[in-house]
Amino acid sequence: MTETNTMPTIALVDDDRNILTSVSIALEAEGYKVETYTDGASALDGLLARPPQLAIFDIKMPRMDGMELLRRLRQKSDMPVIFLTSKDEEIDELFGLKMGADDFITKPFSQRLLVERVRAVLRRAAGREAAAAAGATAPKPGAAQLARSLERGQLVMDQERHTCTWKGEPVTLTVTEFLILHSLAQRPGVVKSRDALMDAAYDEQVYVDDRTIDSHIKRLRKKFKMVDTDFDMIETLYGVGYRFREAA
Repeated sequence: MTETNTMPTIALVDDDRNILTSVSIALEAEGYKVETYTDGASALDGLLARPPQLAIFDIKMPRMDGMELLRRLRQKSDMPVIFLTSKDEEIDELFGLKMGADDFITKPFSQRLLVERVRAVLRRAAGREAAAAAGATAPKPGAAQLARSLERGQLVMDQERHTCTWKGEPVTLTVTEFLILHSLAQRPGVVKSRDALMDAAYDEQVYVDDRTIDSHIKRLRKKFKMVDTDFDMIETLYGVGYRFREAA
């Protein structure tokens, strides 16, 4: 990662002081400035008074939980937010993402994974700001802007807005899920190995094993089946990889 003179500030909100300490050490070791809060109520005041470049919220906290904190924050700010959660319920993740969270990390997690997710979300936020700045000066939407939207049959993915729809219905994806699906859908019928999907979704320096990619694929299928029970566009070729089915 290319360093800048001023590294981003990250706000960490969690009532577990052990997590505050360990995560702060990991992020500060990467050069980030970290501000910590032990509950949502005090965090809201601090986030609005001194906006960081990214915030990390635990979901279960006293006084004000992470969901409510995000809801109130979104009334005044669109800063990137990553949720930490010990829950593994799809409804919580979908609800949080629809409210405007950028990613989820389930406890327990490795510090390395957290740092890489932080980097990915910060890169996406920087790209979004750059696109917004370019859009403000562009006279009209042209071919280059239209190319940011990928359509494959009933699938529509908008890279700039980070939106995905299937048969006109929204499908809420995390950053990693979006990148994996986009890589598959770019070339329907072409098999992508797990290594290729890792390269599409993670930095070159990051190692993730096959099970991580398989888990992302499983969650992608589950999310699309919530919209369409007959969804079968992501095919598995055992021992080889995955591909997006060509339209009939």
